[in-house]
Amino acid sequence: MPPKIALQLYTLRDLTRNDFEGVVRKVAAMGYDGVETAGFDGSSLEAAKKLFAQLHLEVCGTHVPMPLSEKKKEVIETALAFGCKYLTVPHIGPNDVKDLDAVKDLCDRLNQSQAVAKENGLTLAIHNHWWEYARLDGRLIADIMLELLDPAVCFELDTYWILVGGSDPAERVAKIGARAPLLHIKDGPGVREAAQTAIGDGVMDFKAIRKAGGAHTEWWIMEADRVDGDPLAAVEKSLKAMKGLLQ
Repeated sequence: MPPKIALQLYTLRDLTRNDFEGVVRKVAAMGYDGVETAGFDGSSLEAAKKLFAQLHLEVCGTHVPMPLSEKKKEVIETALAFGCKYLTVPHIGPNDVKDLDAVKDLCDRLNQSQAVAKENGLTLAIHNHWWEYARLDGRLIADIMLELLDPAVCFELDTYWILVGGSDPAERVAKIGARAPLLHIKDGPGVREAAQTAIGDGVMDFKAIRKAGGAHTEWWIMEADRVDGDPLAAVEKSLKAMKGLLQ
């Protein structure tokens, strides 16, 4: 079966702040299978849960902090409220990978987070940016992390940021294999500072990414950090493009 298609609602954050329900209804009407959350600006967890259920939108994952210390209860309750399989940590910054000691500390915290996730029937997934694809002592930071992380930790590979970081997204998807059930699908000129585009309007080779993921990929998740023009139009055009690619 082809992957299901979701939208990371962060893409529409400027709109959901003012009309969360109205915007989510438009996303459902487009034909998305699900959504991925990143907070609930303009709404609440309970209201969002009710809305998603009413619209038959599956929540493929939640972007949340690591479930440690004072954040533990809130993070776990958020994921469990939606029946998610994955608890996704997007908040890894450049300072977390600035040197080998920082990388070791980061992976230790991620391994602790995976233990907490497992206790609650969840799996930790990690969302990357471009800085994990820089080199440290001649090696990709992403490869160093692979060696240090619990093998149960999964990845939400952001294919666009992998390209921007200087690596081949399809090669990374193939290398990570079953540990990459979630793929962030975004497109653009491949330039860090530039606005992104609707899927199909940029430089990404999604056919190669689809082939590399094979049966391991559970979700394609459209995301754009910033687009020129109407983000809703980009979201709708991207859905049509992804459906064509996944046929």
